[in-house]
Amino acid sequence: GLVLGIYSSEKDEGAAQFTSAGDAFDRLVSGKLRELLSVCGPPLKKGKTRIFHGLHQDFPSVVVVGLGKKNAGVNDQENWNEGKENIRAAVAVGCRQIQDLEIPCVEVDPCGDAQAAAEGAVLGLHEYNELKQKKKPVVTPQLHGSAESEAWQKGVIYAEGQNLARYLMEAPANYITPIKFAEHIEQKLRSFSNVKVHIRPESWIATQQMGAFLSVAKGSAEPPIFLEIHYLGGANTNDSPLVFVGKGVTFDSGGISLKPSSGMDAMRADMGGAATVCSAIVTAAALNLPLNIIGLAPLCENMPSGKANKPGDVVRAKNGKTIQVDNTDAEGRLLLADALCYAHNFNARAIVNAATLTGAMDVALGSAATGVFTNSPWLWSHLYEASILTGDRVWRMPLFEHYTKQVTDCPLADLSNIGKYSRAGGACTAAAFLKEFVTASHWAHLDIAGVMSNKDEVPYLRKGMAGRPTRTLVEFAARLSQDSQN
Repeated sequence: GLVLGIYSSEKDEGAAQFTSAGDAFDRLVSGKLRELLSVCGPPLKKGKTRIFHGLHQDFPSVVVVGLGKKNAGVNDQENWNEGKENIRAAVAVGCRQIQDLEIPCVEVDPCGDAQAAAEGAVLGLHEYNELKQKKKPVVTPQLHGSAESEAWQKGVIYAEGQNLARYLMEAPANYITPIKFAEHIEQKLRSFSNVKVHIRPESWIATQQMGAFLSVAKGSAEPPIFLEIHYLGGANTNDSPLVFVGKGVTFDSGGISLKPSSGMDAMRADMGGAATVCSAIVTAAALNLPLNIIGLAPLCENMPSGKANKPGDVVRAKNGKTIQVDNTDAEGRLLLADALCYAHNFNARAIVNAATLTGAMDVALGSAATGVFTNSPWLWSHLYEASILTGDRVWRMPLFEHYTKQVTDCPLADLSNIGKYSRAGGACTAAAFLKEFVTASHWAHLDIAGVMSNKDEVPYLRKGMAGRPTRTLVEFAARLSQDSQN
């Protein structure tokens, strides 16, 4: 199969314009493609397709996809590069049509941006069907032509990174337990000589005095794991690393503060923070990015049992602060509190944590963007600029003292794990809680609860767990590595 792009005309009545690959193919078939397009209806709108059969013996089926306007660039209203997003969406729908025809291989027009085209193809075709006997046919996307093969390969690696996060998040919680998560990441990194993976057991966690993390884990029969990854890609292995921290609750029942049963199955993806940061490091290693990255993922389940945290219990975090657990379903911040304390051991250039932390984040932004809380304008600008390129957007949220007072005003301990006004500003009070465990001057907390899954909002992702914002984390790391080389 072959997927070719076509631009909308600037004027409504004007003839549509092929990409250079489309023009070349049209010449190959003596103008038949243009002729067929002109007689089979109005010009193709953005994201719409037409399929033609029998035009050329090498390509029995050709899908032409609408790319929108040719010179679409950064859209300041949308905070993304519209041209790149159009390519991702168009290529994804074209590749899926080839898959529906059960054709095993598809060549993809680079559409002027081979990286975006590769991302659209590889993300668009991905589906979790490991446990089904009847599977969709596997389709292998390839670049049509050879002009942009390096950019294409980069796009494939970015997309495969996000697909790894999607795989981990989508898999059932009995298949991805804390130890199985850690072993899966270790296996992915085994071939890289500049990566060390430490799978820390419960006894090690106890010696680190991570009382907040252990208090969550003790309710489950599954033992907790602290996954620590060292990627040494920098010219000097002693250079200050970028530290990624990810919440790794492989199933979140809510504990004693039990969640409603409706939709609870989706809480197999409550390790989305760990999945995205670990996948970003796998991607950085595959790209051989020239910087050092450390990944930290506290992994456990949050379950109700006779050993589980009870509302009102007080636990002690690694830095000595006491925490009143007023709601056992606000458990992610307890894991992150200890992991953030540990992250300060590494003299980090920046600490970035990601977590499906609060339903309040989903209420605030929905699935449009990841909420970012940060104490660093420098860090914010890098994350923001990276997200414009990836189309996986971020939006800055407030870290006001206003919210800090709501978690420090606590009757029994130094902090409460929920804000005293309960539902008001829930994502902001959660961020304020985390800030109490951070002394680094460049720290960002990414609340990814709203972008955890996809229904139909991102057209190049199928329905299911989204693996967002893995590509933005990778692009951010890539930008940081360029900074250090300049």
